Amino acid sequence: MVELTDILFSPVNISLTVLLIILVLYWLLTMLSGIDFDLDFDVEVDVDIDSDFDIDTETSLDSGNISIEDVSNAEVKHQDIIKDRKKDLKWWQVALVYFNFVGLPFMFTFTFWIFSWWFLTVFITNLTNSYNNSFGFIIFFLAIIPSLIVTKIGTTPFKSFFKNFSKKGVNSIDLIGRVGVLETNIKNERVGKAKIKIESSPIIVYVKSIDGKPINMDENIIIINQVKGDNLYLVQHYENNN
Repeated sequence: MVELTDILFSPVNISLTVLLIILVLYWLLTMLSGIDFDLDFDVEVDVDIDSDFDIDTETSLDSGNISIEDVSNAEVKHQDIIKDRKKDLKWWQVALVYFNFVGLPFMFTFTFWIFSWWFLTVFITNLTNSYNNSFGFIIFFLAIIPSLIVTKIGTTPFKSFFKNFSKKGVNSIDLIGRVGVLETNIKNERVGKAKIKIESSPIIVYVKSIDGKPINMDENIIIINQVKGDNLYLVQHYENNN
């Protein structure tokens, strides 16, 4: 056990080992508690990535509300990566598509990749007794490519599962007219998130003010409409008179 610990936390392997431990804890917290963790920042950032690349919907970090659930369910969609077929894809767009970071929940694929990279590095450095020397670092970097190949092979069977799961998820629920609580500030074209209770079970949806008027976090909202072809809902402020 001591020898195994020395290998896992050797100079070559420690970074991936620690990252993998963090990811395991992350998934345990997500699955067992279902708690929505908010990270508080004092800055307001609108994420506006290259026009050829959007992550599902426009994202805003207003007063720093980022939930673990948001990250684990975040999906980079194929149609968002390839918006204009007349343009050549950038190398990183090709990589995202090819290695299944597109079309699957990002954290799912990312975790699979880190585990594959960690396993290959630990196994080979242990086999060659190089976990404590410079040759081990060469193995560390070289293992990135085969780990991505393993990730592509290992995650491909999950594509149909997540595709069918998504179809049976929020899209199959009629949310028009439902009342919820806004979890981020929204105004103008800014997209935020709201928590809607469906038979006492809360779900998170992305929302935008229907008329552009500001709506603050923790205020009640009512869903008026859905943006066609997108998981984005138009909402307005709701006065709860009860």
